[in-house]
Amino acid sequence: MSDEVAPYVPSDRELRSILREAETIAVVGLSSNHERPSHDVAEFLQANGYRIVPVNPNETEVLGERAYPSLLDVPEDIRIDIVDVFRRAELTPEIAEQAVARGAKVLWLQEGIANEDARRIGEDAGLTVIMGVCVKVQKRRLEGGSGA
Repeated sequence: MSDEVAPYVPSDRELRSILREAETIAVVGLSSNHERPSHDVAEFLQANGYRIVPVNPNETEVLGERAYPSLLDVPEDIRIDIVDVFRRAELTPEIAEQAVARGAKVLWLQEGIANEDARRIGEDAGLTVIMGVCVKVQKRRLEGGSGA
């Protein structure tokens, strides 16, 4: 796969529906480092009413929420609507498999991340797959904000 990341995004109508219906977002690769994009995006999502589930084997707690080493370690009683991924593209097929196993509805690979194998795994299992765009930017854009 080339270094060029082509965004793979549903229609604005579908995006609005996804973001309106979602309650819990597992953020894979969420860092407690305030300088990291994952922290900024998760903090924004949390401030906008979403429950954040940090997934990072190097963290114990981020943004006041317990962190889990993998999606499969998140307790079954926590329903995951969106799996938002901040990991290198080559690591995303395994994350897609875990998202499927956990019954997530959406696999969202952040800006700059795309992987056709991850897309196929998610879509074959009925997940909506979004790649190469930032959830924070899309939410702001759809709400008429600056998107930055």
